[in-house]
Amino acid sequence: MKKLIALLATALLAGSLYAHEFADISPTDVLAAANAKTAVIIDANSPDSYKAGHVPGALSFAAIKDNLAASLPADKNTLIIAYCGNPHCGAYLRAAKAAEKLGYTNIKHMSAGIEGWNDAKLPTQPGQ
Repeated sequence: MKKLIALLATALLAGSLYAHEFADISPTDVLAAANAKTAVIIDANSPDSYKAGHVPGALSFAAIKDNLAASLPADKNTLIIAYCGNPHCGAYLRAAKAAEKLGYTNIKHMSAGIEGWNDAKLPTQPGQ
């Protein structure tokens, strides 16, 4: 029983550390970056969610994942912001890790997701 508890505790700790691998950024800071065009924003939600509404200027990870390098700027220090549905969604991690694998070093996570974005009544852009 002690081994099981220890194993569960280790798994929970590892999961929580993994979930916070990329620094968080608030929806208002994402809006400022979107307006200033100082970041590449990646929506890691489903294509249907992206079509329903996404952060203005955000790229659909589903649409660009097979050729991500061509969608990102040459400057590896460019701010890359990834998000998905809400604070409990981990889909953003695929986009963030893919950018990291390409050598990008300034990657942030909007943990509030599109749900938090909408709750804050920030503008969305419909997708195609």
